[in-house]
Parts: sequence; structure tokens; C-alpha cells
Amino acid sequence: MLKKILLLSLFFFKSIVFSQNQQLSQNTQVSVFTCDRGQELYSTFGHTALRIQDPNNNLDVVYNYGCFDFRTENFYLKFVKGDLQYYMNATSFDDFILEYKLDERKVIEQTLNLPLIKKQELFDSLNKSLFSEERYYTYKFIDRNCTTMIAEKINGLFDKKEIQKVDDTSISYRSLLYPYFENYFWYKLGINIVFGAKTDYKAAQLFLPIELLHSLDKLTIEGKPLVIKKEVVVQGAIVRPKFSIINSIYFIIVFLLIVLVINKTVLFKSYLFFCGLLGLVLCLIGLYSEHQEVLWNYNALLFNPLLLIIPFVKEKIKKKVIVLGLICLLVYSVVMLTKPHLILLLPFIITNLYILLKLNDRNPLRLLSFVK
Repeated sequence: MLKKILLLSLFFFKSIVFSQNQQLSQNTQVSVFTCDRGQELYSTFGHTALRIQDPNNNLDVVYNYGCFDFRTENFYLKFVKGDLQYYMNATSFDDFILEYKLDERKVIEQTLNLPLIKKQELFDSLNKSLFSEERYYTYKFIDRNCTTMIAEKINGLFDKKEIQKVDDTSISYRSLLYPYFENYFWYKLGINIVFGAKTDYKAAQLFLPIELLHSLDKLTIEGKPLVIKKEVVVQGAIVRPKFSIINSIYFIIVFLLIVLVINKTVLFKSYLFFCGLLGLVLCLIGLYSEHQEVLWNYNALLFNPLLLIIPFVKEKIKKKVIVLGLICLLVYSVVMLTKPHLILLLPFIITNLYILLKLNDRNPLRLLSFVK
């Protein structure tokens, strides 16, 4: 859950935890929550949290590494740059679950088979982090998030890194994430344009909540399953968004067809200008941001910053820029042949090719009139 949680929650937590050195009883249970995706963009991939319950001490606390504060100065700039500080918080079980019930998001609980000494060690470690600067961490989409932080805490209980990814590591991160955006076309388009080459690497890193759930299910410690009980705490609802042409690739296709059918030089140049502007933004983000996922973004070959100058240069220079643009487009098309988002960006590839050829006095279909 990547959502603003008020500091009042921390105050509440302090009131239910007697001290950082509180001794847990034999009835203590440690469990991991895997929460289903939500409707908002920040909740697209779900959430992971950790619960410690000790009825003897009237303790039932959920630790959550998915918190951030919208009031942070220069919030959006920090988010884009990749140095936004997320933090760990804690709240009561009832308060945590209530939010998911209201949102009708499924929550699965996996109870872990840990000896009391390990439960105490985990509890002490979590409280130490909670009441110190350790509660803050720099969020990284793949490398550091609510799921990886909890996996790290559990792994810290053992001599070696026990939690390993069991899901398919032969596909790319981009292919892994692609299904999450079904019925959310604009999210899918935006994410695939902004993401660069790193997301085409093999998805070896465990970073999604569902991946941690699968890994815990199959994990054994000294021959014994780590998960001794698994149950659905919140049933949730199956949301099937209604089809909307505005929220689909058909909207883009219709829009681009209108641009081509109107067949006006000023419209073509305006379109290329905005493509170039987008490409410039992609390049600047790559230089500015510390998010590895947006570096080396080959989508800048499609939305080429060179296209920015086409409306403003003389004919001779314009033709040279168009030739460079066509070469970049060819390279981009070859790169995209094996990418899962080829179909998503194919309308832009075709449109850019057509417009560049038309502006270079080439009729790509030979049946259409020259640009007016």
C-alpha cells in the first residue's frame, strides 16, 4: 500500500507497544500479508505488510514499508529523481484491514513457522527500525520497495538468504509487468514509454508482492515449510472495468488516422514537434533521475528530440533531419521486434514513418496525394 498514512498512526502504535524490549509470549504469531491490487496507479502491483500478533500481551500490529508523505517538499521532483524517502509505519490490525475491506481488495495471510527466539528477534528489529532513522529508505521500483524490505527483514533471521524468487526468471521485467495494466491503457502506454532498457533485463529480482507470496509458499527451512497456515483475510471483489474506446488503443489509432487523413503540413509538423518534445523529456528524465528503470530509454528513437526543430528550420536542413529521423526510426523498429510493447507503439511507428516520408516528398502509399 503506497498511500499517505498519517503520523497519528505512529502515535497509536506507541500507545499499544509497551517498549522496544517487550518480551513476546509463546502464543505469538508472525505472518505476511499480501494485498491485491487497487484501482489507483500507486496500488497497481499490490502491497506487502508484516503482522505480529501476541494475544497474551494484547498486541496485534501490522508493519508497513509502503508509506510516503505528499507534504514532502518538492514531492513530484523527488519522486521523478528517485530520491523520495519512503518510510516504515505501524498500525493496528483492525485499522490496516479496514482500509482493504472498504476498497474491496483481497488480502491473503501466510503465518510463518518461526521459533519464539526468531519472532522476538524480528519484533525487536522492526521496533528498532520504527523508532530510528532506519524507518526511512529511498524507494526504488524494482530494487527497494515494501516487498523487498520485508523479504530482507525475514532473510535477516537466517544465516543465508533463504527467500529466493521461484517465479519465472526467463522473462523480462517489462513482460512481467505488462499484464498488470490490462484495462488500464493510458497507464500501460505511459509506463512503457517512460521505462528504459533495464526493464528488458531478465526478471531475476523478487520485487512484486505476489512473487513473495509464491516464494514463501515453497520455502522450507531445515526441511520444514516456512508457511504453516494460509488464509484469505479479506475476500475482495473482482473488478472488471467496462470497455471504453477512450481507454484503449483504438482511441490512439483513430486520433492518428485523423491526423493523417487531414493531410496538412502544419498538422504534421505540429505532431512531430510534440513527439520531439516528449523525446526531450525522456532524455532529460534519464539524465536527471536516479531510477535505473528510466535510463537508456530507446523510446527516444521514436519520439526523437530532433523532430522538435523540423517546423523551424530551412528546407535543406529539414530534409537532413528527416533522414536522421528515418534512420533512428528504422533502428527503433528493429529493437522493438522482440519487445512486448511493440503492438502498443506500432501506431506511432507507422504514423511517424508516414509523416516523415510525406514531408520528404515521398508518398509512402503512392496512391495518396502529396501533402497539401
